[in-house]
Amino acid sequence: MPLDRFSGSLGNRVYLTLREAILSLAFRPGEILRKPEICAELRVSRSPVADAVARLAGEGLVDVVPQAGTYVARFSMDEIREGAFLREAIEVAAIERVAATITEDQLTVLRRNIAMQDVLVASGDTAGFYQLDAEMHELILGFTGFRKLSAFTDSAWVHVNRARKLVLPLPGRVEETLAEHRAILAALEAHDPVLARHAIRSHLSQLVRLLAPLERERPDLFA
Repeated sequence: MPLDRFSGSLGNRVYLTLREAILSLAFRPGEILRKPEICAELRVSRSPVADAVARLAGEGLVDVVPQAGTYVARFSMDEIREGAFLREAIEVAAIERVAATITEDQLTVLRRNIAMQDVLVASGDTAGFYQLDAEMHELILGFTGFRKLSAFTDSAWVHVNRARKLVLPLPGRVEETLAEHRAILAALEAHDPVLARHAIRSHLSQLVRLLAPLERERPDLFA
């Protein structure tokens, strides 16, 4: 993405641009990152790119191999399972709280989000659907009233978010995901914490289930 899509210092914008490229799989797992080419593409000096790569390495999104180069990290099922565990623990607790407190205005926001998801599925816009999917989960976390929760979860399951881009293109997966989102909305509309917990847990469990065969079929993408 262009640097002007992000805010903050130049170094932060370079970091966010490269991070988005990795999370969106524009940079594929195992691909070498050539700093001179990135500098030329973004029209920046080497320093902010080096700083951004160091931050990405700290998140486990790139591997810096001395005397060899910098590579986009391959997927690790151990890290994905850990991130999925954290995500389920937090989102189940969040949705139980939200189911008991959600307002009609908040439900309206969720309904609009899912209505737009429906439009994007019908038009075949998987990238747009992915963005609204992430937004829906952020909305639910935000409805808890805990302001730091979204920032924490963004780093806690960064590997989960990247892995999700592998499974959405699978035949029928987008449609299945939309149906799961509708079930979550229905549980919240019913103000039923038990039903909401079941719906979100069923939805989140699909990622690891779908990745297991991909790890065997595409070993080039996995550590």
